[in-house]
Amino acid sequence: MPPFPTLETSRLVLRELTEDDAPVLFAIHGNAEAMRYFGTDPLQDLDQARKLIEKFAALRTAPNPGVRWGLEVKASRRLIGTCGLFAWNREWRKCATGYELDIEARGKGLMHEALTAALSWGFAEMQLNRVEAQVHPANGPSLSLVERLGFRREGLLREVARWGESFHDLLQLGLLRTDWFASNANRPVERTAATPVHR
Repeated sequence: MPPFPTLETSRLVLRELTEDDAPVLFAIHGNAEAMRYFGTDPLQDLDQARKLIEKFAALRTAPNPGVRWGLEVKASRRLIGTCGLFAWNREWRKCATGYELDIEARGKGLMHEALTAALSWGFAEMQLNRVEAQVHPANGPSLSLVERLGFRREGLLREVARWGESFHDLLQLGLLRTDWFASNANRPVERTAATPVHR
């Protein structure tokens, strides 16, 4: 497997998750309020957090691969969440994105910074033409985030998801390569490895 593609921004290091990150991920993913719109039920114990790290790691060798970065603040070396690109369809040159952030780290532009790096890398290294995002209609901050990055609303997927013993509608949004490079969202990032998955 190729080296993990560590990325760097002005405030963050986007790095590989390790087993040592399990307590922090459990604190984030175990918080029902923080994970209200994430698409899964809150984690119940530390072992589930460890399995989540294994699941994220397995993305790199999945049939439709991807990569999930841990977001570490440079100043404090504190993990504050994750973001990723997954469900890569090589032939169609498209994938999906997902992310989550600790409640205390929200409202500071950190996820915008992280996704800018991740998307820049994806369009350059994975040669993507399209990235998709699915967001709960009530999740205003997340919708604002992806729309500031250039994603456009394309429709409503009715009852496409299920968590919390309920079915949920999700908004479908898409970002095209032409949209990305025509916008001011893409900034240069440092990268310490070339590619996350086998082409």
